[in-house]
Amino acid sequence: METQQTTEYSAEKIQVLKGLEAVRKRPAMFIGDVGKRGLHHLVYEVVDNSVDEALVGYCTAIKVIIEANGSVSVEDNGRGIPIDIHKTEKKPALEVVMTILHAGGKFDKGSYKVSGGLHGVGVSVVNALSVWLEAEVHRHGFIYKQRYERGKAVTNVEKKGTSQKTGTKITFMPDDEIFQTMGWSFDVIAERLRELAYLNKGLDIVLIDKRIDEEKRERFKYSGGLSDFVKFLDGSNNPLHNKIITISREKGSTPVDVAMRYGEGFSDNILSFVNNINTIEGGTHLSGFRSALTRGMNSYGAKNNLLKGSKGEKITLSGEDFREGLTAILSIKVAEPQFEGQTKTKLGNGEVKGIVDAIVYEGLSDFLEQNPSISKRIIGKALLAHRSREAARKARDLIRRKSALEGGSLPGKLADCSNSDPSMCEIYLVEGDSAGGSAKQGRDRRFQAILPLRGKVINAEKARVDRLLSNNEIQSIITALGTGFGGDDEDENGEAKKNAADFNIEKLRYHKVIIMTDADVDGSHIRTLLLTFLYRKMPQLITNGNVYIAQPPLYRIKQGKKEIYAYSDEERDVQVKRMKKANKATKIDIQRYKGLGEMNPDQLWSTTMDPEKRTLQNVAINDAAEATKTFTDLMGSDVEARRTFIETNAKFVVNLDA
Repeated sequence: METQQTTEYSAEKIQVLKGLEAVRKRPAMFIGDVGKRGLHHLVYEVVDNSVDEALVGYCTAIKVIIEANGSVSVEDNGRGIPIDIHKTEKKPALEVVMTILHAGGKFDKGSYKVSGGLHGVGVSVVNALSVWLEAEVHRHGFIYKQRYERGKAVTNVEKKGTSQKTGTKITFMPDDEIFQTMGWSFDVIAERLRELAYLNKGLDIVLIDKRIDEEKRERFKYSGGLSDFVKFLDGSNNPLHNKIITISREKGSTPVDVAMRYGEGFSDNILSFVNNINTIEGGTHLSGFRSALTRGMNSYGAKNNLLKGSKGEKITLSGEDFREGLTAILSIKVAEPQFEGQTKTKLGNGEVKGIVDAIVYEGLSDFLEQNPSISKRIIGKALLAHRSREAARKARDLIRRKSALEGGSLPGKLADCSNSDPSMCEIYLVEGDSAGGSAKQGRDRRFQAILPLRGKVINAEKARVDRLLSNNEIQSIITALGTGFGGDDEDENGEAKKNAADFNIEKLRYHKVIIMTDADVDGSHIRTLLLTFLYRKMPQLITNGNVYIAQPPLYRIKQGKKEIYAYSDEERDVQVKRMKKANKATKIDIQRYKGLGEMNPDQLWSTTMDPEKRTLQNVAINDAAEATKTFTDLMGSDVEARRTFIETNAKFVVNLDA
């Protein structure tokens, strides 16, 4: 017999959130999360409004200050937000912009041809998620100010004096009731500002940190724009040619800017932007670029009789061949961008592909014709890449035959889980057979798979695909994951082609890929090698949030029968202090774990593998440009770049083995 519902579902149960209440109730819907990333996103949203003023030619300078009290101010010399009364809202335009979602000048194409902000959402969201926010507008010879608290205006727009300049200054204090962390990172903010300065040639951006006695200051201004961006990214990649290939043309109302250069490395570093937003998942603009690159290079090579195989036969090179060693920046401006998803990581405008394809093909063809010596070197490198990929086909075919999804067997050393639902499954990539054995015994067999890895995997940054795929450990990883390898390639016409060995994230057998290595230098190196391989050859796993790093304890602290694990030196010291205070008479034993193999299966389970107790660090790419440069510097062939990085960051190292 059905039980009658006691609570009636009626109109009065429908909740209407007014003003910015929705933002405060569900902040993650608007800024991604309420952690470190979401906190810094507030700064980016305010800065993006200033950059939008630069895009239309009214702003030349932006100043970002991390104040001593933890607030942040963003000041520009643009037109200043209007302060006159809005016709329909019957309140000053400044207050409308600050307190109403989807209100702003970005919808009026007469004011903004293109924009990179959240189209009227950004600054009001910042206001909603701040304890207080103060807006200062310099406009029409006067200074206007208004203060808000948690999204609501607490003062009127007041005239506070005269001014000879124009612009807007926004100062805000994030709400500690909303955010899990309140600490600003100078470096994180600097990376985004540097990126914006490269993308907007000549824009002067200054970042100041007033939290320390001697204020820290950094200035970003690049007259070369995207060309300087390429030099910044591939400086340690031993450039194949000094001259940057630049393309800057406009079709219709869509300007397209490209800067690119080839290096001697084997990985490609292609970053794409739409209205200054880094589209890490690509989209139609990136497809158009790749198509034009493949067609343009093949066309020039065939025309000049440069595409010959080892036996003199004519060959057609693939997109992968032409992208090897390429560093490229693609930046376009679109009046009505259609992004896939709230995070704006993939462009969906169908018409953009043809526009970018046509512009890049024409510009690239002109450059190749005008620079024959450079063109010959590029084609020569692509031919070497082609021969390497032909040699790699045997390895790819082997992996395809081994793939579980193709009906073959999984790696013999893989201890698989019993659950067949990938969303419920996780795989541990474990350093060494000893730790792998303990992990196999301690795991939950229902959903945890273990793949022990012997030794250090090959460095994906310094190896061509044929050498990479001949490595047994790499083969085991690819086969175990089930996704295949490579793909997203183009034929001679730049059209995508697929085969059974291509990477397909939908075939991923485990939705958590967890790297578990020792807490020593060798373990860190192995972890870095694995991350390099995943970042360069399976980046979709990282962007999709599938990759994690296990955090094993550094210490076991024992006093009598009491046993506690510490994951840092600081935590160790705190726990020891507590134990001494509670029981001074009993001796405290401290064991430093240098290897996972030092823990028995039960310890490994309870500290590192138990979902209820473990700590996993999700691997994410907050700044694609900085990530690309870091991998190139640390894992590439340029020793000087690596030395510079080590010297700069050595002071931050902790727990370094003697």
